[in-house]
Amino acid sequence: MDLLWRDRKRTIFGLPLSFTVYELEEERLFIRTGFLHVREDEVRLYRIMDLTFDQSLIQRIFGVGTIHCCSSDATKKDFDIESVKNAREVRELLSQKIEEQRQAKRMFYQEDLDAGYHEDE
Repeated sequence: MDLLWRDRKRTIFGLPLSFTVYELEEERLFIRTGFLHVREDEVRLYRIMDLTFDQSLIQRIFGVGTIHCCSSDATKKDFDIESVKNAREVRELLSQKIEEQRQAKRMFYQEDLDAGYHEDE
């Protein structure tokens, strides 16, 4: 297990006082939630189609941000990596790893295929 990044959801004053943990590996993203009842979701990186960075004023004050992910995963379609430190850098790392996984698995989405098509040719 090559752990590339790990953080907790940060709540009050940007402190990691929640039971939500995010972990990024080369091929997978894990989201673990709960204290008494623990749930761990796994999303294969090549299934993530789009990333959006969001940062409210309060999040900016405390140096955290949220990354919204759209995926083709059956159990985790759209999800947020909420209130993590250095969210822009994390989004860039995630984006880079997603592209590496798509290329390694030779995965292409419809928009990738449409990019090479021009009607006027």
